Amino acid sequence: MKVILEVFIPILLLALAACAPYRAAPLSPDHPAHIDAAVAPQMPRSHTLAYTTEDLPSFRPIASGPAETKTDEPAKTVTAEGKVVAAVPGSGQIVLEHGEINGFMDAMTMGYRVDPPTLVQDLKFGDRVRFTIDVAKKTIVKLEKLQ
Repeated sequence: MKVILEVFIPILLLALAACAPYRAAPLSPDHPAHIDAAVAPQMPRSHTLAYTTEDLPSFRPIASGPAETKTDEPAKTVTAEGKVVAAVPGSGQIVLEHGEINGFMDAMTMGYRVDPPTLVQDLKFGDRVRFTIDVAKKTIVKLEKLQ
């Protein structure tokens, strides 16, 4: 064994010393790590849930051409029941899983705006709720927790 160590270790060291050091190939300009590479595109903001204050919707009215005329017709609403999938307090948004809403939409899991945003304060995942949607605004205007 001693002979093997005395013979092969110097040979191994000489072989390693004779090897050229590793040099990585230079990066091409289209490689993401290259200093002159293009910057990644800005990702669009989420309109489903707010994760930061930048994602919060603005509650200012949207200008839509000529002023709308007021009518005495009440806003069309639909009511349904569902289960809370996610609620972001203070954001004015909620994700609900619900059955079919007659005359409005099929059964699905969907995010909704809530006006006023305080309606989602005490809700958490799994809560059963009854909600009323203003059809024109596509916004939940009434939300109550079921027992």
